[in-house]
Amino acid sequence: MKICMIGAGYVGLVSAACFSDFGWNVTCVDNDEDRLAQLERGEIPIYEPGLDDLVARNVAKGRMSFSGSLPEAVSDADVVFLAVGTPVRRGDGYADLTYVFEAVEELAPHARSNVVITTKSTVPVGTGREIERRLRQLRPDADFAVCSNPEFLREGSAIRDFTHPDRVLVAAADGRGREVMARLYEPIALRDAPVMFVSRESAELAKYAANAFLAMKITFINEVADLCEMVGADVSEVANAVAPTGASGTSSCTRGRAMAGRASRRTSVPLCRTRGKPRAPCSLVEQVEKANLERKIAMAARVEAAAGGTVRGKTVAVLGVTFKPNTDDMREAPSLVILPMLQARGAEIRACDPQGRSNAEELLPGVSWFADPLEAARDADVLLVLTEWNEFRALDLKALRATMNGDVLVDLRNVYAPKLAAEAGFVYTGVGRGHVGPEMGKNAHDRGVAETIAT
Repeated sequence: MKICMIGAGYVGLVSAACFSDFGWNVTCVDNDEDRLAQLERGEIPIYEPGLDDLVARNVAKGRMSFSGSLPEAVSDADVVFLAVGTPVRRGDGYADLTYVFEAVEELAPHARSNVVITTKSTVPVGTGREIERRLRQLRPDADFAVCSNPEFLREGSAIRDFTHPDRVLVAAADGRGREVMARLYEPIALRDAPVMFVSRESAELAKYAANAFLAMKITFINEVADLCEMVGADVSEVANAVAPTGASGTSSCTRGRAMAGRASRRTSVPLCRTRGKPRAPCSLVEQVEKANLERKIAMAARVEAAAGGTVRGKTVAVLGVTFKPNTDDMREAPSLVILPMLQARGAEIRACDPQGRSNAEELLPGVSWFADPLEAARDADVLLVLTEWNEFRALDLKALRATMNGDVLVDLRNVYAPKLAAEAGFVYTGVGRGHVGPEMGKNAHDRGVAETIAT
């Protein structure tokens, strides 16, 4: 089977590499000349663990190639995937489908009359029907099958998620589209992964609903973390009791994450407003969006409080700036809210991130960058953890404390054990754990419980 993947961004490149590893021939098309040049040199323009080896292996076997010519790539394809960007539109927060429809108009004259055209991009409900309507106008002689196949990939584990999914969601409007898509995913179905066939509207809505549900879980555990701090409980213990390891969909509740990076208008607006339909009531989703933005702002205030009430004239060393570990993605990263706020309040920022500097440098002006965490922490007054990279977990806390001027550790990802941080000489502030310093011992817990009983 021959596949044309339009778009060599995160979703398109990962999907193309995985499909080619199944044995399909995939041509990845992109109009970004610099990106194509990188790919043809064997360089991967995004960071995703294992992707470089996967691409190199399938390019060497002749199953994966790159092209800047869409007409040539679609001319003999059995399946054409639309994996182009759908950025948030300024003003109304709706998904901008310009790139989707431009790709449709460009491919229509050159595609085979019976090709299957499938959206991989995250698109609002009704997009598939609009694509079909446009194709009929552009090629009334053709019998295109228009499908939807949203991705549920987690950055940092995308290859595993693609090749060993808990479900594959496919919307096929006719029997031919269903037959082709079933064959395409047969290598996954043979591993007993469920391939679910639904309507196009269901598939399009499911992607936004899944994102919103994740955001709500994170908002929930954030509020539980606040309660934990009030009563002297540990949010990690509470979260594991509520959602034990192995429970479905509980990964976001296991450590009490302080911030939700993707609870944004990218989810709430398209979820509540479909093409040509009146706005649906989504008060819960909108409150989640509001709460998660406020959470990021509150974390900046938490750093100030831990630093003695002000960061003016102080140096803050930051471990991690990306949206999450194992990616270089900076879209809606909490650091983009927190660090400018600290800078505006007079702090000097020194940052270290294993992969994020190339994308973050332009977005975070005035930040000094270091490859070594110890160098970033040198002479700092405050150490701030924003991303839970594995590289940071094994750091020698005593060595970190020794290189700093101050003793404040604000761990917004609960990476470090409070007791070990205190033993290293830090005054530790986590999320849902209260504050622990070298002189506090276990009294922090006893004091919190006593205050709760008294109240």
